[in-house]
Amino acid sequence: MTDASLNNTLTSAETGEAQFGDYFALLKPRVMSLVVFTALVGLLVAPVGIHPFIGFVAVLCIAVGAGASGALNMWWDADIDVVMKRTAKRPIPMGKVQPGEALAIGLALSVFSVVLLFLATNALAAGLLAFTIFFYAVVYSMWLKRATPQNIVIGGAAGAFPPMIGWAAVTGDVTLASVMMFALTFMWTPPHFWALALFVKADYGNAGVPMLTETHGRKATRAHILVYTALLVPVAIGIAFTSIGGWVYLATAVILNARFMYAAWLVWNRTEAQAEADEYATERWMFRISLSYLFLHFGALLADAVLRGFGIGGW
Repeated sequence: MTDASLNNTLTSAETGEAQFGDYFALLKPRVMSLVVFTALVGLLVAPVGIHPFIGFVAVLCIAVGAGASGALNMWWDADIDVVMKRTAKRPIPMGKVQPGEALAIGLALSVFSVVLLFLATNALAAGLLAFTIFFYAVVYSMWLKRATPQNIVIGGAAGAFPPMIGWAAVTGDVTLASVMMFALTFMWTPPHFWALALFVKADYGNAGVPMLTETHGRKATRAHILVYTALLVPVAIGIAFTSIGGWVYLATAVILNARFMYAAWLVWNRTEAQAEADEYATERWMFRISLSYLFLHFGALLADAVLRGFGIGGW
C-alpha cells in the first residue's frame, strides 16, 4: 500500500493538522487495553515471580508491539477503512495522518518493542512478540483478511498471544497453562467478530472483505457461531483444572459460558426476518456480552492467583 494508491480514495476525507490523539488512535487503544490486561494476567499467574520493574517493562513492550501491529494494519487497510462506516473516522481515512507516517510509526515501534523485550526478559518472549506482530500485519492484514472467509479464525491467533508472551517473559518457556490461555482467546475471536458482522452487514460487503456473512450467507454464519461457541466452552472451563485455575475461575467460567452458549443458540435459532424486525437485538446482545467475556475470565484467573498467594486458592 502506497500513498499514491490512496489519493482517489481519500479525496472526500477531512484534512487538517494531526494531533497527538490522531497518532495514538493508530495504535488501536481499545484493542490494546485487552492486550495489556491479558498479558499482565499471563505474567502474574506464572508459577515464578518477576521483579515489578521488569514486569512493567515486559507489559509495556507487549502493549507497544500491539500498537505497532495496529498502525501497520491501518496503513495497509486505509483503502477499505475509508469505505466502512465503522472505520471511516480513523486517522488515515480522515486525512489526519498520512499512510507513510503510519508505516514508519508501526515499523519503529515494532523494532523498539521486540528489542527492549529481549533485553529486559528473554529471547522466547521477544520472539513470540515479533511473530505476533508479523502474523497480524502480514499473514492476517496483507494476506488472509482479503483472501478467505476464515480470516477471523486464523487471524485471531495474533490477539491470542499476549498472555503467552507475558508467561514466557517470566518463565522463559511455554506450558499447557499458557497454551490454554492462548486457546481461550483464539476460540473466542470468531463468534465475537461474526456476531458483529451480522449487524454491520453492509460494511464488509461494500469494502470487498470476504467475511463469512458475505461468502457463505447469514444462515451459515449463525451456524458457525454456534459451532465455534460450543468448541470454546470446554476450552474455557478446562482452564479451571490446570495449574492456574481454581474455584473462582471455575464458577466464573461456568456462568459466563452458559450465558454465551445460550446467546449463540438464540442467534442460530433466528431467521433474518426476525433479526431485521428487532434490529438485530439478539446479535447485538451476544456481541456486547462477548466484549466482557475475556476480561472476566482473565480477571477470575487473577483472583485465583491472589488467593493462592494467601494459601487459600487453587485445588
